[in-house]
Amino acid sequence: MKLQLDPDRLFPADPSTREVARALYGQVKDLPILSPHGHVDPALLVEDQPFPNPAELFIRFDHYVTRLMHASGISLEALGIPDRAAPGTVASPRDIWRTFSENWHLYAGTASGYWLQNTFSEQFGLDVHPDTDNADAVFDRIQESLTTPEFRPRALFERFGIEVMATTDDPMDDLAPHRALAADPAFSGRVLPTFRPDAYLNPATPTWAANVARLADWNGTSVSSYAGYLDALAGRRRFFVENGAVSADHGVLEPYTLDLPESDAAALFEKGLAGTLSAAEARAFTGHMLLESARMSVDDGLVMTVHPGVYRNHSSETFSAFGPDTGHDIPVPTTYVENIRPLLERYGNEKDFHLVLFSVDETVYSREVAPLAGFYPSVYIGAPWWFLDAPDAVTRFRAAVTETAGFYRSSGFIDDTRAFLSIPARHDMARRLDSAFLARLVREGRIDQAAAERIAVDLVDSMPRKVFKL
Repeated sequence: MKLQLDPDRLFPADPSTREVARALYGQVKDLPILSPHGHVDPALLVEDQPFPNPAELFIRFDHYVTRLMHASGISLEALGIPDRAAPGTVASPRDIWRTFSENWHLYAGTASGYWLQNTFSEQFGLDVHPDTDNADAVFDRIQESLTTPEFRPRALFERFGIEVMATTDDPMDDLAPHRALAADPAFSGRVLPTFRPDAYLNPATPTWAANVARLADWNGTSVSSYAGYLDALAGRRRFFVENGAVSADHGVLEPYTLDLPESDAAALFEKGLAGTLSAAEARAFTGHMLLESARMSVDDGLVMTVHPGVYRNHSSETFSAFGPDTGHDIPVPTTYVENIRPLLERYGNEKDFHLVLFSVDETVYSREVAPLAGFYPSVYIGAPWWFLDAPDAVTRFRAAVTETAGFYRSSGFIDDTRAFLSIPARHDMARRLDSAFLARLVREGRIDQAAAERIAVDLVDSMPRKVFKL
C-alpha cells in the first residue's frame, strides 16, 4: 500500500479555514526545535555511533509501539524485550521487524502510527506502508540508511534543527556526557540535564534508603541527619545547575503536598530509614518533600515540573519478568486544587518561581490546571503528555485551557520522548495542530490574523524559552 503524506495533514477540512492554518504553519514549520523535557540518553550524542538496526530503533525501546502488539497477543520476547529469567531468548532484529510489519494495521489512527508514518516518509523516503510482503525490503532499506554518516545521531540532531534538548537524570549522575558535549567545539547544540529526584524523596521506593546513604556519603554528613539530607539534595541541585540544568522534574502518583514542621519531617525521615513508616506516613513525607522541592526551586531557580497520575507497572507478572517501562503504566485520575494548595500557599506568588503542571487526566485541564495558571504567576500549563500526546487530545487540550488561561500561560510543546527520531514528527504535529486551532479562531472572528501569527510563533519559540528559562 502506498505511503504518501498529505501536505495538509491535521489541518481543518473546511477549505477557507485550512488556508489560514496553512499560512500560519508556514511561519513556524522551520523554526528551531526547543525540547526542554525528554528522555534521550546524552551518551547517544557523545559516542555518535550508528543506530544498530530498525528493530532497535523503532520497536524495542518504544513502549507506545510494543504495548499494542502485546495487547494483540504477541509476546514481548518476540519484540526484542528479554525475560529476566531467560535473557537469550529474544527474537532477532529481522524477525522483530517482520512481526511489526505484519501488525502495522494496529497503529492506524494512533499517535504512534502518525509519528512512524512521518518518520518513514520524511527521514527514510519510504513510499510504502510496512506489510508482510515488504518487511525484509523495508528493513534492508532502513538498515542501509543507518550505516551512512547522514544518519549518525549528531548529523540528525543538526538536520532536525534541534537548538535545545533536555535529558532526564538521576541526582547522583556525574553528568560527564553533558560536560563532554558542552566542551566539544564540533557540537553546537545545547543538551541540558534535568534533576529527577523521585527515588530520593519517596520512602516507599525500594531503593530510597540506599539513595539517602549515597547522598550522605557524597555530602559528608550522617545518613540519619535530616538536615544533612536536605543539604545534600540542595548540593546536588547546585551541581546540576552548574552543568546547565534548567529544571527539576517530579514524576509522582499524586501531586500531594504537605507543609510539615521540621521536627515532624525529621521524625518521619528517621522512621523511613528504620523501615517503620506506615503508608500514610510515607505519603506525608513524600508530600512534604515535594513542597521542600518547591522551596529549593525558589532558592536555586530550577523550573519545577510535575508529572503525576500514572500507576506504574500495573501488571505485576510483566514487571517481574520484563522490568519497568515495558508498556503497562496506566493513567489514574488526578486532582490538583487541594493537593497542590499547601505548596502554592507558600510559593505560588514567589517572583521567578516557575511550576509547570502536567496531566494524563484530561478532566483536570479545564477544571483545575487552567484556573490555577490563570491566577498564580508561578503556574504554567504543561503540554499534553504521554497518552494525551496525540492529535485529537492536543486539540481538546487547547479548547479546554485557552478560554480560561489564554495561550501565554502554557509551556509550549514538550515531546517527552526516548525515541530520538520521533522528535521532529512530534513537534511538527504540535505546530500543525496549533495552527489549525488558531485558524478556527480567526475564521470565527475571535482573534485577528495578526494576533494568530504572533501566537503561533510564540507557542513554538518565546513561551518555552520563558517558561523553562532557556
